[in-house]
Amino acid sequence: MMDRYTKLQTLGIYAAITVFLIFMLLPFFEMFMASLRPLDHLFRSPYQFWSEDFSFQAYSDMWDTVPLLGRYIFNSVFIAFAVTLLTMIFVVPAAYAYARLEFPFKNGSLAIFLGVNMFTGAVLLIPLYRVLRTMGLLNTYWAMIVPGVAFLIPTGIWLLRSYLEKIPRELEEAAFVDGASRMYTLRRVVLPLAVPGLIVVSTAVFIGAYAQQFLFAITFNQQRELQPLPAGLFEFIGYQDVTWNQMMAAALVGVLPVMVIFLFLQKYLVAGLTAGAVKE
Repeated sequence: MMDRYTKLQTLGIYAAITVFLIFMLLPFFEMFMASLRPLDHLFRSPYQFWSEDFSFQAYSDMWDTVPLLGRYIFNSVFIAFAVTLLTMIFVVPAAYAYARLEFPFKNGSLAIFLGVNMFTGAVLLIPLYRVLRTMGLLNTYWAMIVPGVAFLIPTGIWLLRSYLEKIPRELEEAAFVDGASRMYTLRRVVLPLAVPGLIVVSTAVFIGAYAQQFLFAITFNQQRELQPLPAGLFEFIGYQDVTWNQMMAAALVGVLPVMVIFLFLQKYLVAGLTAGAVKE
């Protein structure tokens, strides 16, 4: 009876995962199908799932419709990498301090970090605009990098702090006995052991930086050559029509960098997410 119940339970889990994946992947599949249809066939009624006139023409025409599309994709990747690098530079020492050191208002400041994550970028657009204008950063890459770093640092600290707390303190204490300093121990002992966690946090920060570019780009930047892909997709909207198939094709191409990162880091992501899951 127990084996039968276990099999039914397993079947239910797989069924739930299948439903979840369908809801997650169906929009991307429909984007791909829309990119293959001719523009005048997108809004046929009744809806046709399959058509004989599918083609990849939109993937070729989109570069002519938006000549700067390649630059927009590069800008998105560059901004996301810059935000990730700067965020991790601040997150690593801060997360280590919260994981290992005792100082006044430690828990209170962590709660403030969590509260910051509750605010969306739209709430702080006006004060951010005034700050960036005062600093002379409007219409530059920094106008999209600085807000991204500010919003993602709290998330990075929370994620990495939890991982660093699982590293045995005895390893650091042994380094201290040998005369190692706190910073040397962090570089030579803690960080090599925290590589899976660093990869997980970096990936989460990169995805966050890649996803939040639209709002900052249309508010803080008016230079066409510096626009990231989410803002550049507006150029597929004409005065009288919208080239939806080309827009869907460009959006899918823009997602490829994130997919490639996931494929290359999949092993490390799994190791980082499951580390500490089993208590010895």
